[in-house]
Amino acid sequence: MKLQPDKSDVQTITALGPGWIGVQADRIAHSVVIGSRGQRDAWPCQRFEDLTAEHFAQLAEIDCEVVIFGSGERLRFPQAAWLRPLIAKRIGVETMDTAAACRTYNILAQEGRDVVVALLLEPAV
Repeated sequence: MKLQPDKSDVQTITALGPGWIGVQADRIAHSVVIGSRGQRDAWPCQRFEDLTAEHFAQLAEIDCEVVIFGSGERLRFPQAAWLRPLIAKRIGVETMDTAAACRTYNILAQEGRDVVVALLLEPAV
């Protein structure tokens, strides 16, 4: 799927396929955390079942307004206890499938929001 954002100075997700995303001219084939202020870090998990509280504690260390969690090809929710560090810092959290998370991130980033998206990119089968 090709995602065509308006011309923008923020980091945007430009394409999406099974097990990968495009960010500007780069193709990323591993789980990743992307921020509207230019952050791009590997997120060490390959499957939803690999996620732990530590993955979400890592997200709570990022100074932002909202975190969007892309849970893979289908919508799956993390354990509520894992979100406590984000809630304690008053960081909003939204969960959606990865395709929807990519689209939502682009919209919020282009609006000038301080947003981070954590994308679970499971290996293509």
